[in-house]
Amino acid sequence: MDRSLMEGNPHRILEGMMIAARGIGADEAHVYVRLEYPLAIERMQNAIEEAIEAGVLGENIFGSGHNMSIHIMEGAGAFVCGEETALIASIEGKRGMPMPKPPFPAQKGLFGKPTVINNVETLAAVPLIIRNGAEWFNVHGTATSKGTKTFALTGHVANTGLIEVPFGTTLREIVYNIGGGVTDDSGKVTGEGFKAIQIGGPSGGCLTEDHLDLEIDYDSLIKNGAMVGSGGLVVMNKQSCMVQIARFFMNFTQNESCGKCVPCREGTKQMLALLDEIIDGTATAESYDLLQEVAQVVKKASLCALGKTAPGPVISTISRFEEEYKEHIFGKKCSTNNCKALADIYIDAEKCIGCGACMRKCPVNAITGEKKQPHVIDSALCIKCGACADACKFNAVIGF
Repeated sequence: MDRSLMEGNPHRILEGMMIAARGIGADEAHVYVRLEYPLAIERMQNAIEEAIEAGVLGENIFGSGHNMSIHIMEGAGAFVCGEETALIASIEGKRGMPMPKPPFPAQKGLFGKPTVINNVETLAAVPLIIRNGAEWFNVHGTATSKGTKTFALTGHVANTGLIEVPFGTTLREIVYNIGGGVTDDSGKVTGEGFKAIQIGGPSGGCLTEDHLDLEIDYDSLIKNGAMVGSGGLVVMNKQSCMVQIARFFMNFTQNESCGKCVPCREGTKQMLALLDEIIDGTATAESYDLLQEVAQVVKKASLCALGKTAPGPVISTISRFEEEYKEHIFGKKCSTNNCKALADIYIDAEKCIGCGACMRKCPVNAITGEKKQPHVIDSALCIKCGACADACKFNAVIGF
């Protein structure tokens, strides 16, 4: 979302930064941009140069005696640098790692100077509010969350991309109207099949069908175990395995942990290992209890927001899809067939012609059957290697 703003209207962002600088008496500003966004960097740099040429930036602006300079810092793309003290460290040339607070950046920030940090979306809104007034801005939104919010809508939904909606818009409106409805794994709109929506980015929480009429704002999402966060909205259909979803996001946050504090560094690694056990079919009741215990420790004891919110997907999926976890752990089954080790592998009798190709390829002789008759897989012997599915020309082997 921020990248698109920088690419599409860089001058509005600069104007917001200049207004903020004037408000606090600052004469220097920095834009921290991921190195992976070269077009955003180019357009922001061009906008700065154009502002200098126009006399809006530089020394003694319009004879006011006020100086203002804006610099671009190309960051390495570390997720943890979204935390303000880690961002400051990165600009200073240090490793991007968070620092304990206080002192807060507004007291002692970049190069030891008082520093105000805001994201691109906030700064881009400032010129419009100054120009049109607070009442104009407050027309949109809810009592506690004013204005609009940009979200990145993706997943099992017909229309993906960036959307801007007023706070107070329901998830149902976003998924079924703006998003065009839920799709199956082939990309076809089914009209049904909604299972969950992950909101708030990789550290956000999962909401279910019961929350489709929830009006999105900061407070309502927090109350329901989610958050606005980085503005990600990932729609999932009923073919999605929620344990796999939790594992996907945990893998991301574990990789992005800076490693400074033990709860986040070791806790996320342990949670990832426990999720792998559940998916591999080796988890026990003790694994399940330990996963929940570690999640709470990481949430409470981590130094920065990355660690504190990292367990979000695990906590919310366990809370709302507990039976799915128990099915994996105690039933050794994944009803969506996404977990290979727990998949229910069988041969569709209507598709099987009894050619014997699968039986000849099976390395453990788990397939039996007469020629020209439907074959059968012995689940107790099957090692789920997939050789039978590869050998079958009629797509009769189900579960891979």
